[in-house]
Amino acid sequence: MFSTEFLDIPSLQAAGGTVALPGSKSISNRVLLLAALSGGTTTVHDLLESDDTRIMLAALQQLGCAVAQSVGSVVIEGLGGRLKNTRARLFLGNAGTAMRPLTAALALLGGDFELSGVARMHERPIGDLVDALRQLGCRIDYLGREGYPPLRVGQPTLQLDTPIRVRGDVSSQFLTALLMALPLVAATQNLVIEVVGELISKPYIEITLNLLARFGIAVQREGWHRFTIPAGSHYLSPGAIHVEGDASSASYFIALGSITAGVSGQKDIKITGLGADSIQGDIRFTEAARLMGAQVTSGPNWLEVSRGAWPLHAIDLDCNHIPDAAMTLAVMALYADGPSLLRNIASWRVKETDRLAAMATELRKLGAGVEEGADFLRITPPASPGHWKAASIHTYDDHRMAMCFALAAFNPAGLPVRIEDPQCVAKTFPDYFETLFSLAHTFPASIPVICVDGPSASGKGTLAAALAQRLGYHYLDSGALYRVTALAAVRAGLALDVAHEVAIAALAQRLPVRFAGGRVWLDGNDATDAIRTEEAGMHASMVSALPAVRTALVALQHSFRTLPGLVADGRDMGTVIFPNAPLKVYLTAGAGRRAERRYKQLISKGFPAILDSLRVDLEARDARDSSRSVAPLKAAEDALLLDNSDLTIEESVDRVLSWWQGKQPFGQS
Repeated sequence: MFSTEFLDIPSLQAAGGTVALPGSKSISNRVLLLAALSGGTTTVHDLLESDDTRIMLAALQQLGCAVAQSVGSVVIEGLGGRLKNTRARLFLGNAGTAMRPLTAALALLGGDFELSGVARMHERPIGDLVDALRQLGCRIDYLGREGYPPLRVGQPTLQLDTPIRVRGDVSSQFLTALLMALPLVAATQNLVIEVVGELISKPYIEITLNLLARFGIAVQREGWHRFTIPAGSHYLSPGAIHVEGDASSASYFIALGSITAGVSGQKDIKITGLGADSIQGDIRFTEAARLMGAQVTSGPNWLEVSRGAWPLHAIDLDCNHIPDAAMTLAVMALYADGPSLLRNIASWRVKETDRLAAMATELRKLGAGVEEGADFLRITPPASPGHWKAASIHTYDDHRMAMCFALAAFNPAGLPVRIEDPQCVAKTFPDYFETLFSLAHTFPASIPVICVDGPSASGKGTLAAALAQRLGYHYLDSGALYRVTALAAVRAGLALDVAHEVAIAALAQRLPVRFAGGRVWLDGNDATDAIRTEEAGMHASMVSALPAVRTALVALQHSFRTLPGLVADGRDMGTVIFPNAPLKVYLTAGAGRRAERRYKQLISKGFPAILDSLRVDLEARDARDSSRSVAPLKAAEDALLLDNSDLTIEESVDRVLSWWQGKQPFGQS
C-alpha cells in the first residue's frame, strides 16, 4: 500500500490481464457481526482485509467475542446473543458498516457503551436510526451534535407491540442495522419495520436479507416499505461462509477494460472472485458499462471486459441501484461522446465525504464541465485532448475518490494525474494502486526517473532511497547490482574472469534482485550483509571490468523503470543508463566531508578507521572513476548540482523534492 503524501500516476496507454478482487466490504462486515451475534462457531473465508473490517473485528473483541485469524480465513466464536462485556468505548473510525449496525445491536442488548469515530463520522447522520431505536425503548444519548455520533448507549426498556418506523431516503444502513439487530430480541410476536419515504440503495438491503437467511432469519418483505421478522427468530451459525469479491471495487476494473485498448496477448481485463450471479447490487454496474459501449461477458465467478464503442456513449441513468459504483461512471463520462447525466444520487452527500460536491470539484480540475444538483451530476467531457488538464486530485479521505480518479491517467492528452493521500484506499482495497499498475502499460519514456549520481560516500544511496520512499517510487542501487552479480556468480561456481564472462553476463541478464525496505534481496533471500563485505567489494570490481557483464547490467537497470516511477543512484545513471531522465541530481560534497561521514559510519559499526587514510582513498577513487574509459564519473550536462556537505538527509531530500515538484504540471500539492 502507498503511504505517501501523494502519488503521481504518469500517462497510461493500455491495460490487460487478470485481477483477483478483495472481498466485499458490505458482505464482510455484515458477516462478521452476524457471526458474532450467532450461537456456534463460524469460519469466514475470503474476508476483506481493510481498515473497516479491522475496526469491526477490534470492536467485536472488545465486546468479548473470540476471534482467531489465519491466512485466508477468520474463525468467530459466536456470543449467542449475549455480550460478555457490557461496558466498552468503541472507536469505529469512518466505518459506517460498523457504526450503524453496532449501534442498533448494542442498544437492544443493553449495557454502557460509547461509540465514536473520526471527525467525518461525527458529520454522518444517524438520527433516523436513533429515532427508530428510541421507539423500541432503547436508551441512546448524543455526546455531541444532535443527530450525529458520538453516542452513548444504555440499558433499554423494550416496547415491541407497535411497528418500528424508519426513514429510508437518507441511508439504507439504518434499515440494515434494524434488520440485523431485531432478531436479538427473541420476541414472542412478529416484529415489523415500516419504511417511511422511498427506500434508497435497495440492492444493499437485498444483501442484508440474503445474509440474514444464511444465519437462520427468514425476513418477510412486502415491497420495499414493510419488513417482518417472524416471532421466535434467532441466529444460528451456518458453520462456514465465503465472502464474494467486492462488486464496487470491480467497477474500477470494468471501467478500465471499457476505456483502454488491450495489450499484446491480453486483450481483456479479466476479473475473478465475482460473477453475474453475485448477491451484490453493484454487479449491475456491468449493465451501465454495456450502455456506454463496453463488451462484458461473465461466468459463475468471473467477468471479462474489453473496449467496444469508442468514444464511450454518453448516458442518462438513474443510479439509485448502484450508489457507490456510480462514482466510477462519473469518471468514465470523461471519455464519452457527449454530456452524461447521473441521477438519484443524493445519498452521495452523506457518505465518507459529500461525494456530489467532491466529484464535481475534482472533475472540473481535469477540464470537464459539471453541473451539480441536489441529487444529480451532469458531466460534459473535455471537448478535445487539448482541453484536458493535469490535476492534483484531492481525495477527502475517501477511498472511492482515490480509486476512480486514478482512471483519469488514461486521458488522450497524455497528462499525468496526482492522487493526494493515496493510503485512503486502505478502507476497502489496500493494494488497489499496485493492482492497477500490474495491469496498466505505458511507454517507458512516460515513466518518470530521478537520477542521483555522485562520487563514493557522497550519500547518494541514502538520498535516493529516501526520495523513493517519499514518492512511492521503485529504488535502484546500481552499485549493489555489481556486488549482487558477483555474489550470484560465486554461488553458481563461476570464476570471476574473462573465461566465464559470457556465462556471468547471461546470469546478470536474469538476475532476480530487488531493493525493498532498505535491504537487497536476491532470489527472495536477504543478501544485504553478504554484499557489504570487503571481499564482495573486490568481487564487484572484478565483474565490473567485464564488458559483457556491464552491457547485461545496463539492460537489467532499464527493467527497473516500472510504474509509477523510479529513483536510481550510481555514478552513470544520468549520463549512460537514463540519459533522458526528467531530473538528474549530481552530489558534489568534497572528499574531506565524505571521509568524515564514512569515518563516523565505520566507527559506529565497530570497525577501525583513520580519517586521513579514508580521505586519501576517496580522492584516489574519484580520480580513477573520473578517468576510466567506460562511463567515467561526471555530472550530466543537464544535472542539477547539490552540495550536501552541510545538509542533513531531510534537507537534501526536501531540496530535490522541490526541484521535482517544479517540473510537474500541477505544481505543489
